This record gives sequence, C-alpha cells and structure tokens, in this order.
Amino acid sequence: MRGGKPCASDIEDSILGDGKPASAGRKNRRRSARHSNRNDAPANSGRKNRGRGAENSSNIDAEGFRPNVGIIVLNDRGQALWARRVGGKDAWQFPQGGINPGESAEQALYRELYEEIGLTRDQVSLIACTRGWLRYRLPQRLVRRRSEPLCIGQKQKWYLLQLQAPESAISFNNGYKPEFDHWRWVSYWHPLTKVVTFKREVYRRALTELAPQQIQLEKRWEREQE
Repeated sequence: MRGGKPCASDIEDSILGDGKPASAGRKNRRRSARHSNRNDAPANSGRKNRGRGAENSSNIDAEGFRPNVGIIVLNDRGQALWARRVGGKDAWQFPQGGINPGESAEQALYRELYEEIGLTRDQVSLIACTRGWLRYRLPQRLVRRRSEPLCIGQKQKWYLLQLQAPESAISFNNGYKPEFDHWRWVSYWHPLTKVVTFKREVYRRALTELAPQQIQLEKRWEREQE
C-alpha cells in the first residue's frame, strides 16, 4: 500500500481529487466502512498494521518510476467500484498500490485487493489486464528532491476484476490502517473526469484498453434482464 518516506506516493495519494460524491440512492449509495472478522488475508500481506511503503521503497526504477497496480472491480452490471480516501471529502479513486521488491504484479494485485477493500482472490474473477506499463508523473510540488532514490511518478499495470461475492464482503477494516472510508458503484467512465488531474491520462488509457471486456459484461447483464 502507499506510504513511506522514500517516495512521494503517500502525499500524492492523499491530496484531494475533484470528484464529487453522488447523492445517496438505492443503486449508487455510499457504503460505510464495515468491520471484517475474516482471517483469509493473502499469505504475503505482512504484519498487522505494518509501516506501509517501507518494503517497496527500493523498488523505484532507473527513470524514477515506482511500480504499482491499479484495480477496477466491476459488479454484474458493469459498474465500477469507486472509493473515497480517508480524510478527503472529494478524494475519490480506484484502489491502487505499490509492488514490493520480489513481488509480481499479480501478487501485488491480490495483496492490495485485500488490504484496501477486504476482498480475497476467491471473491473476484480476473477479467483482463493492461499490456505493459502506464506511467504518470507527480506534480513538481509532490516530488521529494532530497529522497534517494528519487521518485518522480508511478508506472502502473491495471487489472479488471468482477466481484463474485456479496457486496457485504467489501470492507475497509482488515488489520491495516484504512485507505478508504466510503465506496459506491459508478458508471464505467465516471472516474475519468473525477480523478485528480495528473492521473487522468493513465485512467483514460486504462479504461479505454479494458473497455471491450466491460462492455461484454454490461451487455450480458442486459440480456439477462430481458
């Protein structure tokens, strides 16, 4: 997960985006954080309430980009899980987190999935992932010039998942300091204009590349309603 002194990713992730919370409703209502008593955390999740970010602080590449995974969880209708960061009134985003040294992107995906929103591997199905890395640079004000190694941004692989468990499985209290305090379902393209500005191009590229699979899921749901 994000945090740790060597990289500005914790600052970058905590600044406010420009998304506006939707009004509460039956289909797109906000979800409050739920307590989880499950003991099925991924084996490589680490110690309870560990100092996040320390283990991937040396995982910055020669160009200054920290490897990271982005996570888009869809429901049966093809809507995306959109989460609000703790302490940020308008700071909404997809779950994401750093890849630790010696960890594959897919291993990081399932670790972050549990740490951030409480879902385990058997509660989702992996639909698709982006090819190669999608990069974004941090604004200059967020780059810690005195840090070694210098982190200037993130390079991400994005994963598209479908929720296979009840919505009640989604939880922010999983033995780690919560990243989010609310979530809701939104239309697939909604995040593109709501996320913090410097992430928008990566969001656009990820959503565009994964859109064919999302469209298939949405059409399947529509056929089932006929």
